[in-house]
Amino acid sequence: MATKRLARQLGFIRRKSIAPASGSLGRSKSKQLFDYLIVIDFESTCWNDGKRHQSQEIIEFPAVLLNTSNGEIESEFHAYVQPQEHPILSEFCMELTGIKQDQVDEGVPLKICLSQFCKWIHKIQQEKKITFATGISDLSTSEVKLCAFVTWSDWDLGVCLEYECKRKQLLKPVFLNSWIDLRVTYKIFYRRKPKGLSGALQEVGIEFLGREHSVQWKLNKHPNNTVD
Repeated sequence: MATKRLARQLGFIRRKSIAPASGSLGRSKSKQLFDYLIVIDFESTCWNDGKRHQSQEIIEFPAVLLNTSNGEIESEFHAYVQPQEHPILSEFCMELTGIKQDQVDEGVPLKICLSQFCKWIHKIQQEKKITFATGISDLSTSEVKLCAFVTWSDWDLGVCLEYECKRKQLLKPVFLNSWIDLRVTYKIFYRRKPKGLSGALQEVGIEFLGREHSVQWKLNKHPNNTVD
């Protein structure tokens, strides 16, 4: 699912109706803990040959900055990444993701992509006065806005990026060591295991739009790698 479209759904998924206290018919709106969320959804090399491949590489690196107070996307980042261990995409991978060989050929190595991403992060930190929470004592103020990364499962940041950085001896940005796993959040909140992302959206009455494993909205809007 497109990262931008996933981000727009977060506000809906977090809502849960609660019976009003003391017979009151009014509804109170609790303040969000985080002022901003950065939603990430990598695409990687993949195969359909029945073998377990340990060396998946990121080939698409998209992220969007979501303002939780109004649900607006305030900034975006996108880059195609050159796979170096397996530079030729499998037919299965291209069919699944919609990513073409020439797009990754014209992309950048992961090291450069991470550098570009860090520059984007530093820019929005300065512009939005964002800080990343490191503990429960961290609270947002009028001067500092709390932000957290969000992914569907731990695969993006805890598996794919983690092990690729280790294999290629790259320094994983410290701020990418902490994130919200939306799949676990959904399971705890709704007390049921989601049937994938599209299934989770369907269960809460949200129409699944776009194509899974694809960021097609980005291709039409921004032909360049890094956007803001």
